[in-house]
Amino acid sequence: MIRRSHTALVERNIEWSGAFATEPYEAGWASEALFFVRTLRPATLSPNASAVVQVSPDGMVWCDEGTVVSLQGDLGQTFCRVREFGGWLRLAGHLPPGETLAVTVYLVLKE
Repeated sequence: MIRRSHTALVERNIEWSGAFATEPYEAGWASEALFFVRTLRPATLSPNASAVVQVSPDGMVWCDEGTVVSLQGDLGQTFCRVREFGGWLRLAGHLPPGETLAVTVYLVLKE
């Protein structure tokens, strides 16, 4: 049997500053997920700049899942893996005042 997979573009050429969160995505059918965060323009970020995976049963109220993806100021891409999550997924975080990051975010789901 071939496993079903899907790639969703959840943020496209968006600038993160202050508190941020990606668009929520319903993923209850999947058993594993990968978030890819691509930096589009070089930026100066704090060494511990990151986003956390959040889960939700309804896409409205969110809990930190615990998986963290480090954000990079250099051009390129970083990712994180998630397993055993609820029905909805998103990334959320906070950048200190004066820091911004232009990104594109993909969510790859597989059953």
